Amino acid sequence: MTDQTKIALVTGASRGLGAALAEALAPEYHIVAVARTTGGLEDLDDRIKAKGGAATLAPMDIADPNAMATLCRGIHDRWGKLDLWLHTAIHTAPLTPANFIDPKDWQKSVDVNASATSVLIPYVAPLLGEAGQAVFFDDPRAGEKFCATYGATKAAQIAMARSWAAETVRTGPKVHVLQPQPMATALRARFFPGEDRSKLASPSDEAARLLSMLG
Repeated sequence: MTDQTKIALVTGASRGLGAALAEALAPEYHIVAVARTTGGLEDLDDRIKAKGGAATLAPMDIADPNAMATLCRGIHDRWGKLDLWLHTAIHTAPLTPANFIDPKDWQKSVDVNASATSVLIPYVAPLLGEAGQAVFFDDPRAGEKFCATYGATKAAQIAMARSWAAETVRTGPKVHVLQPQPMATALRARFFPGEDRSKLASPSDEAARLLSMLG
């Protein structure tokens, strides 16, 4: 691996859109794949290798600040940089009326969807430098019925991303907030059980479309 190797960090890489993005980027990028699900990461690694690419698997919980510090220090020590960060990791709490929000579900959603983002942005920004790119994926559920926990914490994540994007217009890195089309994922099934999934986009097709928007 040379100094010219492009490095992409994908947080939430074990399944769904994150896995599809990681696979689509290989072998042009060396993939640093982060997720809690070791089996999903290993399956992704097999698919990346089959394409002639390479990945570094990081089975970590993004809600653990110490783990994220270790991750980013490891990236710095090995490569000294990141070219691309795609943040797809998300916690989807069970759908519930606002007056039945479970405190544990709320706290986990805050930890994963909001707090982890507030930790990762300061850690990842120096690795991206002026030329790198960061990508966040909006899913505007705030205000929808039964989505109070997910909608509020996802909106907090995207608010941070939009602020970062506004702050770095002249200095870099370039920060994108993209909105995927409805996809046949486990997350979607949580919100719309019984939906006709044949009408939904595949994660791989959406990955290709979204990556084409980065230029």
